[in-house]
Amino acid sequence: MLFLKHINKKAKSETDTGLSTVSSLVGGRMLNRDGSPNLQVKGMRFFERLNIYHALLSMPLWRFLLIVVIFFIVINVLFAGVYLWIGLEHLGGIETHSTTEKFGEAFFFSAQTFTTVGYGRISPVGFMASFVASLEALCGLLSFAIATGLMYGRFARPKAYIQYSAHALFAPFKDGVALMMRLVPYTKNYLVNAEARFTISMKVFEEGVVKTRFFSAALDINKASTLMSNWTLVHPINHDSPLYGLKKEDIEAAETELLVFLEGFDESFSSTVVTRTSYTYREFVYGAKFKPMYHPSEDGNSTILYLDKLDDYEPATLNIQFV
Repeated sequence: MLFLKHINKKAKSETDTGLSTVSSLVGGRMLNRDGSPNLQVKGMRFFERLNIYHALLSMPLWRFLLIVVIFFIVINVLFAGVYLWIGLEHLGGIETHSTTEKFGEAFFFSAQTFTTVGYGRISPVGFMASFVASLEALCGLLSFAIATGLMYGRFARPKAYIQYSAHALFAPFKDGVALMMRLVPYTKNYLVNAEARFTISMKVFEEGVVKTRFFSAALDINKASTLMSNWTLVHPINHDSPLYGLKKEDIEAAETELLVFLEGFDESFSSTVVTRTSYTYREFVYGAKFKPMYHPSEDGNSTILYLDKLDDYEPATLNIQFV
């Protein structure tokens, strides 16, 4: 495999990225497309590094709801087993004959006690059954308090609702070439004072060792007072760019990756939100430009933004030969 030996000396190198510069210690891309670090954490016991609260807040909603349902079923099965062990004669109002009906009555009495519904048809008789029912009611109150807090935390947690284009393009720009990608807010949580930053990582050959170098990639416009529509971030490939003078084969040989960072203030949450993504050299398109994704309405009184056109681009001629 070839690695880049000559880089643009004028390009500003970053030294505080927090990422390793030893290429032999790094595998794959730095960031996944969803912005999460491409890391597998090992070397510590599972329960020592387990953060249940963070996991329940950050996991997909369907998985969170599935865990809540499974927990509800399992805890009631356990308490139903306890009632069966104590004896159903200690639960007044039960009229069953088969084993399945007995378990069903115990399970649904447990569910009613756990949720503090208590229809009244079945009631505990004696100290042991009353004690278990009281303990289950306490567990139910605590469980629903925790579930309510987690549900509120999931909905109230600040999040940048930003969608990124599938590719980064080498496109014509001001009689030259620029590396571009596009983003758009996909809800009405508009950002103000948004600021974007590009960092380019490349594998270079220095002093007989292959290293990963990080470069600041200046943007034509890196700040926006308000982010309501799509925003195309543009890195001009000029004398100050780390990509200046490189061909497509050089960019691929250096396993180039574009890291994108966006920060802004969300008025809905009254909080600063941060989002990020990355594009590897396999996700670069050479000689293309984005198609417009908004048009005026028929009456001309408003603008229509088509979110499904975020990834649309068309071929374009470059005045620099990359291939």
